Amino acid sequence: MSAAEGGWDGNRRRGGAGGSGSGGGCSGDGPGAAPAGGLLNRFVQLPGRPHLAGSKKKIRLVLIRRFPRSRPILKVRKRSFRAGHRAPPARSGHRCVADNANLYVFGGYNPDYDESGGPENEDYPLFRELWRYNFATGAWHQMGTEGYMPRELASMSLVLHGNNLLVFGGTGIPFGESNGNDVHVCNVKYKRWALLSCRGKKPNRIYGQIHAYNLETNTWEEIATRPHEKIGFPAARRCHSCVQIKNDVFVCGGYNGEVILGDIWKLNLQTFQWVKLPAVMPEPVYFHCAAVTPAGCMYVHGGVVNIHENKRTGSLFKMWLVVPSLLELSWEKLLGFFPHLATLSRSQLLHLGLTQGLIERLK
Repeated sequence: MSAAEGGWDGNRRRGGAGGSGSGGGCSGDGPGAAPAGGLLNRFVQLPGRPHLAGSKKKIRLVLIRRFPRSRPILKVRKRSFRAGHRAPPARSGHRCVADNANLYVFGGYNPDYDESGGPENEDYPLFRELWRYNFATGAWHQMGTEGYMPRELASMSLVLHGNNLLVFGGTGIPFGESNGNDVHVCNVKYKRWALLSCRGKKPNRIYGQIHAYNLETNTWEEIATRPHEKIGFPAARRCHSCVQIKNDVFVCGGYNGEVILGDIWKLNLQTFQWVKLPAVMPEPVYFHCAAVTPAGCMYVHGGVVNIHENKRTGSLFKMWLVVPSLLELSWEKLLGFFPHLATLSRSQLLHLGLTQGLIERLK
């Protein structure tokens, strides 16, 4: 076993322990951590049920013998779904954004012919597709859109403004030689793509772009940051993810050339002080994507998890980066007790006392 592979396995074991034992880490996070019910700085893996509306699912029973042998046989339903009603295949180099109700995942890359869809994927080894994960129902849905979807499907910039996804830059195949510099917009409500008409000189055709630009001084700059008083600076890395909540930026995972990292760091943009969070990723990963909801919950999807096998994952994790509000805590509890809420009509939901904002999260 090489040093790189051993490092990944070691990180993964530590990640599993950190994920399951993060309640202890929470208790030491200072005042305000207790109301989160142990959710703060703790990764939770999401099951990612496929979207079933209108699909014809095949159900077969698999017999599993429980131990000890004197126990009865347990019947478990195993489902297989038609194409278009599945979770996104494992990928890397994709981008994601989030609002209060959904995570949107665009693009990505997987050189594994079978995992990337084989002959069904016309854009192999890239994914020319847009996915939506609904937080309330826990269901993935591949969005059928109209208009021209960009072909630069890896390492692009992606932001969400209202109902509009804006995509800039990125690269196709071969990487670095087929870069884009157009701005594409997809309205997620009407599911339609458009090419944004921009004035002025276009930026260079680039991908993987992470520079800092000061809007007040109108200049590019390099910022000196302050190390953690005991640990120092985060390890050098690339292909990590980065999300922002107000004045705090959170750096997650990455690759240092030898091992895949699973640590989480926070940088305050006013003091430029680094703080290492107690959480560790259950699945150390790089070339993944991460997004944060307006309420402060970070979602991490996909990425490369094995260096030598070049293995990617389709796992989805979430972690609260701030103490959840009473509304968010109550909403998660309600969904846990009544998972069928999404099947009710708007009038039924209103009759039950749900607000229009919460109803929109279900639809």
